[in-house]
Formats: sequence, C-alpha cells, structure tokens
Amino acid sequence: MAMKGAVANTGILLVTANVGSLFDDPENLQKNWLREFYQIVHAHKPHFMALHCQEFGGKNYEASMSHVDKFVKELLSSDAMKDYNRARVYLDENFKSQEHFTALGSFYFLHESLKNIYQFDFKAKKYKKVTGKEIYSDTLESTPMLEKEKFPQDYFPECKWSRKGFIRTRWCITDCAFDLVNIHLFHDASNLVAWETSPSVYSGIRHKALGYVLDRIIDQRFERVSYFVFGDFNFRLDSKSVVETLCAKATMQTIRAADTNEVVKLIFRESDNDRKVMLQLEKKLFDYFNQDVFRDNNGTALLEFDKELSVFKDKLYELDISFPPSCCMEEIGADLPGVHTHLQGLL
Repeated sequence: MAMKGAVANTGILLVTANVGSLFDDPENLQKNWLREFYQIVHAHKPHFMALHCQEFGGKNYEASMSHVDKFVKELLSSDAMKDYNRARVYLDENFKSQEHFTALGSFYFLHESLKNIYQFDFKAKKYKKVTGKEIYSDTLESTPMLEKEKFPQDYFPECKWSRKGFIRTRWCITDCAFDLVNIHLFHDASNLVAWETSPSVYSGIRHKALGYVLDRIIDQRFERVSYFVFGDFNFRLDSKSVVETLCAKATMQTIRAADTNEVVKLIFRESDNDRKVMLQLEKKLFDYFNQDVFRDNNGTALLEFDKELSVFKDKLYELDISFPPSCCMEEIGADLPGVHTHLQGLL
C-alpha cells in the first residue's frame, strides 16, 4: 500500500508478504521476488518504507539460516536501496523457543532525504532519533524498540502451538506518530472442517487473536496513536456460504476412510449434465471446475462472502480490494520443481 502520509509530501510504502516459499527456492523464487520488490520501490519512490514478512526463513528456519542472511544482506546493500541510508531490521530467529518463536521479520527503510524521523522506545517511553542501519535478530523480547508476542497456546486450534503472533513498532515523522503492526493469524487447518459452519471455527479463532492484538495496541500503557495493521491475516471467504452458492443445485457425495470412517473427501456433482463434477473438497484441496468465477472482474462477485473483518469495523478500516483473490493461484511445489498443487482453500 502506497500513500502520501499525514506529513505533506512524505511518501510512505507499506508492504506485506508471506515469504516462506522464498527460502525453499532462493535461486529462483527469491530472486524473482526481490526483482519485483525493487520495481515497486522504484515506481513509488517512498521516503519511509515498511516491509512486513511472515514465515521468514521458511518451514525449517535452522536449515535456511544461510539463505536468511543472504536475503537480508541483499536488501540492505542492493543498488535499488542505495538511497535508503537508515534501516531497522527485526528478525525473530529464536526458533528453538516454542514459547516465543513467531518467524516474523520486519524491515524499515528511511530515505536519505527524510528528516525528523524518530522511533519509540517502549521501555523508556520516549522517541529516539533513527540513525544508521541496525539488525536485531536474537531475543526480540528484550528489544525495547518493539513489542512482540506469540499468541497464547490456548488460542491455537487442535492444540498445535504454531508460529503465529505479532510485532509492533511505533514511529514519528515530524510530530505525526503511528504504530505499524506485523501480524500472522491462523490458517484453516481443514477445508472439510471450515465448511461445516458459518462462520467457521477457524474464523472464530482468528477473530479472538486479532481482537487480542487490537486490545494490546490501544490499551492504557502508552499514548494512543493511529495504527496500521498489515501482515498475513489468513482471512478466508465464508466457506459454507460459498459452497452452498456455487453448488446450489448439486448433489453431494461423501467419501470416508475405510479404517476410521472419517470424512476425507466431498464431491459435488451437477444433478443433470451427466453428473459432471463441480467441486472436490478435501482437507487441503478446494478444486472448483469453473475457475473464471475467481478471476472475472477480479473476483468481485465473491466479495459478499468476505466477512471476517466486519466484526472490527469500529476499530479497523480496510482499503478497497482491487485485486483478485489469491485462492485461485496455483502454488509451485517446493519439493517437485515445476509441479503445481491444486488450490488449498478460499483465501
């Protein structure tokens, strides 16, 4: 998101990206991603830029540490970023701590022409002038220039304590103060579970976690300022409503595992037309026969099912969505180069 800030003629660029797959294929995906990122920077020429990353380091952080170091060095020293003479980088690298590890990475770049920029020290409760380039990557919990939390274990579905949480920083440009929050919320663990109720059980978990974050950033510990929350919300279209709409005239076939009798697949077929398969639904599969519904007019016909943020309308304002849903993007398999997986869910 690019904008002209509250300070006249100050360009601010806010970028968020789940970069987990970049570290599975650094020679191809990472290089392509960085090239696109530099093009965005060149196009907007911001004075202040924030890059919020989730799943930083990929699925196996320890194995990817060398790729992480190379990625950070490239960002800080590339020719495309040469005019940004100040930077702050916060990487949660404490992968051995199940209690704290979030795999979040927050990057902030300040253009050489930007004056009067300060960052808030949450411990000292005062602003400090930003100079030079600094990287923090050990225990972010003790870093006073940010607040970082992993969501409590009882927030996690299926009792699996995965890498979800948030990082908050506060900035001031010429007396205009604002918070930037990097957030990673829970995904839908199973499409078969997600479509059972409206809203889904996973939507409720995301609602609880986001509410927790918003309560933290507007509580009484610090002065209240404007805030921008951008990260991987993992918001989904309301699965039950979408399936019932797309397959309104279809018949459903349920397939169960022979040994456990557990539902493993749902097949929706047209009532006529030789009972053509319209939709196949599995734990990690959402395969709809007509992909144009996700692409036509950037999928705006499905926006009525995009409901998760509505419960926070008094606390958050979302810019208009002008891009297609990511649910219909095929993912290149990391283990099998060139092999594409089917859609995993309704993003």
